[in-house]
Amino acid sequence: MNQNATTLTFIVPAYNMEEYLERCVSSLLQARDNGDIEVLIVDDGSHDSTPQLADTYERRWPGRVRAIHQPNKGHGGAVNTGIANARGTYVKVVDADDWIDPQSIDTMMATLREQCASDRPVDMVVTNYVYDKVGKRRKHTVNFRHAMRPGEILTWDDLGHFGLAEYILMHALTFRTAVVRESGMVLPEHTFYVDFIYAYQPFTKVRTMLYLDMPFYHYFIGREGQSVQTDVMIRRVEQLILVNHRMVEATPEPGTVPDGLYKYMIHFLAIESSVTSVFLILSRDPENYRKKDRLWADIAAHSPAIGRDVRRKAMSRALNLPGSAGRWIIRHGYAIAERVVGFN
Repeated sequence: MNQNATTLTFIVPAYNMEEYLERCVSSLLQARDNGDIEVLIVDDGSHDSTPQLADTYERRWPGRVRAIHQPNKGHGGAVNTGIANARGTYVKVVDADDWIDPQSIDTMMATLREQCASDRPVDMVVTNYVYDKVGKRRKHTVNFRHAMRPGEILTWDDLGHFGLAEYILMHALTFRTAVVRESGMVLPEHTFYVDFIYAYQPFTKVRTMLYLDMPFYHYFIGREGQSVQTDVMIRRVEQLILVNHRMVEATPEPGTVPDGLYKYMIHFLAIESSVTSVFLILSRDPENYRKKDRLWADIAAHSPAIGRDVRRKAMSRALNLPGSAGRWIIRHGYAIAERVVGFN
């Protein structure tokens, strides 16, 4: 491998993240050998000291950290800028309030270097992630070992069963940069929840993958105003609907991609459609109830086959129970799940 080549680009979208940015950036450069790591801090029109901090880190770690400043475009716009400017063979998005596990980064880098030296490098590496929830001592780690054999080159048809509400979150993904670019993915600007699209649209260009059964990413959750809090998601439900439309448009017709890929994408689309439906129901707004019905009708109108297959999923059927009794079941089921799982 060319010693001047960049193996991995970390993209760090940063909007008013002065409190967390140094923890994040430091974690990305903690590998024993970080000479082939690039950190792109995309300052997305911040109003605090984030721009100055980004420039400071660029001076502190010359050749390793680059600061890019742009007018505010939202998380998706910052990721788009990072993808366009990444020099690494592989790319990973790390939100500025999250961090990378110090025990895992050397294993990840050794794996990616081995892939870069290969004639056929894998298109995607999947790793575990940790929910670091504010105030929680016990940290929940999400793994995929029952669906993916660790340490083997896999195709979509090699995957096992994903649980009812389980999918490969953006935090678990490291893509080959060319794959993301070839997918044509452009995330909508000024829109939350675009991580659903990031962890979906590029998959049609992924042929091979590798699963490393280790907790690589730490997902900081529970801070005030975070976009995954229930009340925040209800207020932003229109953005969930927009994301759903983009995912539907990115879904391939059955028979045009490997069966394992189509099966997984239908599974994931059903999850996102159900999540959106839940928050439309939780709003207790009759107009949002009608939007829920339109959402499912629009999927079927886009593609009868995709609409049929998404509707067949157990979660989808539950979300379309009729009338006020169906909505009551959904609201109470969500409340129980929130107490039991406790991630939000």
